[in-house]
Amino acid sequence: MEPELMALAAAGATTFVQQMATDSWAQARDRIVLFFSRRDDGEVGVIEGELETSRGELAAALEAGDEQMVSDVEAEWRTRLRRALIANPAAASELQSVLDELTPGRSDQQTANVFNTISGGVQHGTVVQAGNVGSLTFGTPPDRG
Repeated sequence: MEPELMALAAAGATTFVQQMATDSWAQARDRIVLFFSRRDDGEVGVIEGELETSRGELAAALEAGDEQMVSDVEAEWRTRLRRALIANPAAASELQSVLDELTPGRSDQQTANVFNTISGGVQHGTVVQAGNVGSLTFGTPPDRG
């Protein structure tokens, strides 16, 4: 399979799983169901049920902090997308359209939800909330002269 299709399947699975954890899931689910129902003559009710089962597993995994189960849910949908794209490579443009609808303003950069908790009383220092931090300097940089 072409690397581009593999990457698209992975991006799709990541997006689907991220959408499962949002308030806009019903709208995203309907778009995902439509994509799959066009592929393998899938019944809408069966696909919806499979997505809702995955969503329930994801919610339980997130609640329990079970990263392996989160990965398993994502892997399941990555495999399904990969199979759909192998069977019909022309479906790639429709999948890309679905991803664009579900993540407007999406760039080539990978995004993730970040959840930070500050506890233990009053904090007197700097607090940074970020998904990725490359390099930070607080205060005056050392004199290099």
